[in-house]
Amino acid sequence: MKKIIFLLMFTALVYKAHAQEKQIQIETQSSALILKAGKNGLLYQTYLGAKLNGNSGYDALSKENTKSFVINDGNPLNNLRHLAYPTYGTDNLFESAIRVTHNDGNPSLELTYVSHRTEKIDDNTTETIIKLKDQVYPVEVTLHYKAFYNENIVEQWTEIVHHEKKPIMLYNYASSMLHFDADRYWLTQFHGDWAKEARMLETELTSGTKVIDSKLGVRTNMYQTPVFFLSLNAKAEENSGEIIAGTIAWSGNFKLAFELDNKNSLRISSGINPFASEYSLEPGKIFTTPSFIYTFSNKGKGQASRNLHKWAGKYGIKDGEKPRLTLLNNWETTFFNFDEKKLTDMFADTKTLGVDMFLLDDGWFGNKYPRSGDKSGLGDWQATKTKLPNGIGFLIQEAQKTGVKFGIWIEPEMVNPKSELYEKHPDWVLKLPNRPESYYRSQLVLDLSNPKVQDFVFKTVDDIMQTNSGVAFFKWDCNRMMTNAYSTYLKKQQSHLFIEYTKGLYKVLDRIKTKYPNLPMMLCAGGGGRTDYALLKYFTEFWASDNTDPYNRVFIQWGYSQFFPAFSICNHVTSWGNQSIKFKTDVAMMGKLGFDINVKELKANELKYCQDAVANYKRLSPVIWHGDMYRMVSPYDESRAVLMYVDDTKSKAVLFSYTLHPLYDPQYNLVRFQGLDPNKKYKVEEINLMSEAKKTLEESGESYTGDYLMNVGLRVSSSKVETSVVLEITQI
Repeated sequence: MKKIIFLLMFTALVYKAHAQEKQIQIETQSSALILKAGKNGLLYQTYLGAKLNGNSGYDALSKENTKSFVINDGNPLNNLRHLAYPTYGTDNLFESAIRVTHNDGNPSLELTYVSHRTEKIDDNTTETIIKLKDQVYPVEVTLHYKAFYNENIVEQWTEIVHHEKKPIMLYNYASSMLHFDADRYWLTQFHGDWAKEARMLETELTSGTKVIDSKLGVRTNMYQTPVFFLSLNAKAEENSGEIIAGTIAWSGNFKLAFELDNKNSLRISSGINPFASEYSLEPGKIFTTPSFIYTFSNKGKGQASRNLHKWAGKYGIKDGEKPRLTLLNNWETTFFNFDEKKLTDMFADTKTLGVDMFLLDDGWFGNKYPRSGDKSGLGDWQATKTKLPNGIGFLIQEAQKTGVKFGIWIEPEMVNPKSELYEKHPDWVLKLPNRPESYYRSQLVLDLSNPKVQDFVFKTVDDIMQTNSGVAFFKWDCNRMMTNAYSTYLKKQQSHLFIEYTKGLYKVLDRIKTKYPNLPMMLCAGGGGRTDYALLKYFTEFWASDNTDPYNRVFIQWGYSQFFPAFSICNHVTSWGNQSIKFKTDVAMMGKLGFDINVKELKANELKYCQDAVANYKRLSPVIWHGDMYRMVSPYDESRAVLMYVDDTKSKAVLFSYTLHPLYDPQYNLVRFQGLDPNKKYKVEEINLMSEAKKTLEESGESYTGDYLMNVGLRVSSSKVETSVVLEITQI
């Protein structure tokens, strides 16, 4: 045995001695990530930033302005200080990307470069694959970098495999590790709680480690959204400054760590949160981490957002380039108290309003334990006979007769203890043995690590879709996080629960997407508790917050707009708040428009306004959904928000201005438009006006050059509290 180990170590030393430096370039249209395999056989990151012309600049990175560093074999290497995927157990002093324990109890790992290749997936996308391995133990790590050229996006993930005789234990397994050398660093994070999601907070990083993470199992974005901006050297503005925008595509516990070391170098690790999640990896099985998705911009936060929006439309969100459905939801009109007549009457309201679909919310299911509140029925997905004697099929038919589509709410991952499902399958629930059951919202979480539970959840959707021609839309809710969680199915592998639950959810959604590829679905989790690009592969949109007060929604929608395109953010006009129907509707039009109001209670002029606004929205939705977004005035800077969308041809644009709570008679400055063609001439017209209301914009109907609008601008904001202005800008 000693002889074998000696030979392996000797081979490793020979490998290091004869290794040649290899440079690996991962480029998009305007950014580059440069890696280099050093003569010691280790892989380093040497550059991440703006793309340089030619290779000579990248070659010089390891020769100029560097700090000498001596490695184990005594060879000085210039600038090779940042290991691309640092390991634990040898001489790494800081955060490790991977930590394992081998069969013999050895907790160390050292990964050396083996090979790399770059594959062209299509005209816009390449994937660079780098193989690393330990020279003593049969452990291999493969780093994947998918570059989206036009969108300036890189998607990075890792595969881990081993060939030891017994399982090894994984303690850390990051998706990525990125390194930066700047004078100062500012982190913008997005935090909150129920009804106050995605609030922006920018702070300067100081020595030590800042962590953004979740340990909630599901509904994991309840307190922290898994996204961030990192500004380099100086605070990035909307249109200037160097910035990294990053997000982790994982729907379970996540961790983003920002470690600033003694030499003022910053390393960012991302991936699944390893908290309570040691993973026993079987020989030959591949452990694949989720993707870390990021973009570099040297033109500020606005360009970083536009990069992500364009990528999401093509690659990140289900049917990202297809139209969305406007809708009327029954929840705030009926809550749990409805019957067939109330619902069918609302089909007519849906048609009158001019939207595409009626959405039936919570309260339609359960018979032994009818769903009359949130304490019963969850898990029993059959229509309540006392409410809906003719079933869901009848509602679908009646909606079709009215000329509208029919959608439905489900929460299939959860169960009420007061349900037939719980009585039949108490072993399907996550709960601790030998302790009292712990409830949140009177419900428990089903164990999606169990294949039988996965089958049940799939069947819930499949059965509804088999009713007549099926529903046109699902709102998929998730109102509880994991607490007191224990899986009967996983038995002695409880530390796998957080990971296997999430993988089980993806398996169910894969089956649904395969069988019903064109089915739109809204992702909801007690508001914005799930907003990540892993689940958005299966969902066409997400519910941003249960808080629909338009004043608060301006901030919530502003926060989400930094990372998600408008077509994916669901905004409804509701009874929340005392503002005018115009202000409520104009705020909701910033993203994917819907209504949750009692149409019959609208005054005649309010109904007429809503109908006109819906018509305007449908006409302009291609610009709002797929145009470039420009945020001109932030509600964090002034008591107003101004933004606009511009189509790809720069021939049509829509501007939204929201006045919030200004001081008396605010003297707002002119707003310079963005994204237009300076050489084109545009007509500016105020739309979405209440009948007989005066226009706020005195210049409405006038024409200007793009050059004038972008360098001089117009006074686009009202001075009145909680008012709004919508402008349609059209090339002449």
